[in-house]
Amino acid sequence: ASKISRKALQEGRKMLVRGGMVGRAVGLPGRRGLARYPPRAIKKLMAANRGEIAIRIFRAATELDIRTVAIYSAEDVRSMHRYKADEAYMIGAGTSPVGAYLSYEEIVEVALANEVDAIHPGYGFLSENVNFARLCEEKGIVFVGPRSEVLNKFGDKTLARGLAKANNVPIVPGTELEVTTLEEVRAFVEGGADPVGYPVIIKAAHGGGGRGMRVVRESSELAESVERAQSEALSAFGNAAVFVERYVESPRHVEVQILGDGEQTVHLYERDCSVQRRFQKVVEIAPSVGLPTPLRDELLSDAVRLAEAAGYSCAGTV
Repeated sequence: ASKISRKALQEGRKMLVRGGMVGRAVGLPGRRGLARYPPRAIKKLMAANRGEIAIRIFRAATELDIRTVAIYSAEDVRSMHRYKADEAYMIGAGTSPVGAYLSYEEIVEVALANEVDAIHPGYGFLSENVNFARLCEEKGIVFVGPRSEVLNKFGDKTLARGLAKANNVPIVPGTELEVTTLEEVRAFVEGGADPVGYPVIIKAAHGGGGRGMRVVRESSELAESVERAQSEALSAFGNAAVFVERYVESPRHVEVQILGDGEQTVHLYERDCSVQRRFQKVVEIAPSVGLPTPLRDELLSDAVRLAEAAGYSCAGTV
């Protein structure tokens, strides 16, 4: 790592220690950005996910002497992640394989019944589900991630776009609110005095990771694309709402890594995720190659400003 990178890491670690986010103790009274639980050690952690994601969570928890709990669907009865945890419980009987991992009320019930202190959602599935995070908070379970009110601002991509716009962070033209019907999408793309026109991209409003996304290049493709995007969004995230943006051809996908304690945010510089297949990242390169310094500085500044405006507390990417 360069001297600059090491300095950023040191600043980030100091900030997280001040905020009580390093180690097993969580929560700190009086800190606006941190979980509202009294300080206590996490003794048992559930991963509300499957496969490699859950296994990585279990490995990290085991290194901290935290007992681990897995959940699995009927189809995953022989999945490796079930056997990597100290305890494992089947969920979602009678639902689809994906639906089992979206049944957040049952997941919280299992956690309560087995004295789980914290739930780590991993990524995908329930990681951006504000109802899940809020239910964990109500039941006194630590949600390993942002607070529900902050998650609501970023979990709903239309609210995130509005927050970015309010803080002078550039965004591409798109719908201000989520849309649920073909007529709403067509009105945005083709209607009005200044239609956006084609191509556009339809995205899941309550998820990410490349799921629920369809590029539309002409009017004849719109109806089928909306239907498919909504179906995939519902299957992957439990919510069929979508939004629409002007599609940018051959863009560079650059993300900024941030760490926040709810009051202050630091960045750990950027990474380039432009090599993708079906909107899924294949290779991540850090730092981004060939990115002009003025543009890099602008991206880093925008990311920090947006996270601080939201009162973000956790690790994240912009």
